[in-house]
Amino acid sequence: MTADDVLTVLALLHRTEVDVWVGGGWGIDALIGEQTRDHRDLDLMHRQDQEAAVLTALAAAGFVESLNWRPIRFVMKSSDGREIDLHPLVFSDDGSAAQASPDPQCPFTYPSSCFVTGTIQGTPVPCLSAEQQVYFHQGYEPTERDRQDMAQLRRVFGVATHF
Repeated sequence: MTADDVLTVLALLHRTEVDVWVGGGWGIDALIGEQTRDHRDLDLMHRQDQEAAVLTALAAAGFVESLNWRPIRFVMKSSDGREIDLHPLVFSDDGSAAQASPDPQCPFTYPSSCFVTGTIQGTPVPCLSAEQQVYFHQGYEPTERDRQDMAQLRRVFGVATHF
């Protein structure tokens, strides 16, 4: 997934008037303001109540669902191999959100302060904060890419990470 691909997908979803936030590796690069590595996919958080519009827009752009782990996440894939990993969020009145997790008693939480703006190729994009990125990079054995991403957050933002 290239930076141009990301910006094209975000522009498509913006025209559809849905709210999305970039997470994962591209989200970290958006926070930093530069691409630090190659990316296999694009992680997007979206409002669960806008999911039908997200699906319609991505299907019109040639993406088909390739994985369904709802309500936690699902993946849309294009014929050329680009992948978008989608995470449905349910928002509260205070601007915070929750995402289902494998343990229904412990959903993933998103404080309202975690929804920030970064840049990809100089274009402002909605993304998740450095602290939220660290929150999601815990409780599992990290890959080398995870280690690189956390090192970037430590370098640029001075945040503590778990590895």
